[in-house]
Amino acid sequence: MPSLIPMSGSRARAPLRVAAAACVLALAACAAQAPTHFHSLMPPEVAPRAASAASAAPLAVAIEPVRVPAQVDQPQWVVRLPDGSLAVLEQERWASALPDEFRAALLEQLIVGHGAIDARTQPAPAAPPWRIALDVRRFDSVPGSEARIEGSWTIQGSRGGTPVASRCEWLLREPASGGMVALAEAHRRAIARLAHGLAIALERAARGEPEACPKPDQR
Repeated sequence: MPSLIPMSGSRARAPLRVAAAACVLALAACAAQAPTHFHSLMPPEVAPRAASAASAAPLAVAIEPVRVPAQVDQPQWVVRLPDGSLAVLEQERWASALPDEFRAALLEQLIVGHGAIDARTQPAPAAPPWRIALDVRRFDSVPGSEARIEGSWTIQGSRGGTPVASRCEWLLREPASGGMVALAEAHRRAIARLAHGLAIALERAARGEPEACPKPDQR
C-alpha cells in the first residue's frame, strides 16, 4: 500500500492560491461584461411656468460651480448602506461630473419651471444677475430607501443699486423604494423642490421682501 507523504505548508497552499486567483479573475470578467448604466440629474421634462405667474420681469441668474462632498465627486455612484458604510457601484454612473449634473439640472428647473434667464445668454448691457452659490454638504443615495441632499445656498444681487444678500440652509429627502432608476428619480425630485424654494427666495429678494428659507424635511 503506497504511503502518504504530507505536503509542506507552501506546497499545500499553492492550489488554494491558484483557486483564489481564478475566482478573482472570474469575478473581474463578470464585472467587465456587466453593462454600465448612466444616470442624469437633468429632468426628462419640466412643466413651463404658468402664464399668469410670468407677468413679472424674469430674473437673470448665474449659478456658480456647485460644491459637493469629495466622496461622491466621482463618476461612479457612492451609496450608503444600512450599516452606515459606503459602497462604490462601478456599473452605476452619472452621465457627467456630479457638480455639473447638479448645476445643469437646477438651472433647467429655474429657467423652464420658474421663468428665470441664464445670465450667460443675456446680451450686453444687462442688469447684474443674481448670483447663486450652493454648498452641498451631503448627497446621500440609499438604495431601497431614499435620496437625501443637504446644504446651503447664498444669493447675492442688487435692488435699485442697493446690494442684497441672503443665505438659507436646506434639507431635502425623497423616498426611493425601487432600484437605481428610482433612486435617480428621487434625486431629480429633490432638485426640483430645491429649485422651487430658490425661485421663491429670488423673487422675494427682487421685491425687497424678507427672506423665507424652505422648511427642512424631518431628519
